Amino acid sequence: MRILWTLLKVIIGLAIAIPLGIVALVFALGVLGSLLGLAVLALKLAVVAFVGYGLFRVARYLFAPAAKPTAQTVRELPMPDPYYEAAMRELDADMGRTSGR
Repeated sequence: MRILWTLLKVIIGLAIAIPLGIVALVFALGVLGSLLGLAVLALKLAVVAFVGYGLFRVARYLFAPAAKPTAQTVRELPMPDPYYEAAMRELDADMGRTSGR
């Protein structure tokens, strides 16, 4: 009787576990399939973007006028601030230092 009871528990356990395992497998394959589909879609989008960028570069090379090199103006440094210089001299005098400025 003990063997029959153990066999009945195993049969009930398998009757519950096998359908749940199939459902879990289908769910996992569905998730994996959707992720694979998204990856393929992203790859297609990247290829289209790469081709579009290449076409843009070719069109720009063919139709845009060549940019003439322009001479860049050299900006001169601004004159030192006379108020700052006077403040530094006054600070040096107050601290008892002689400045070589």
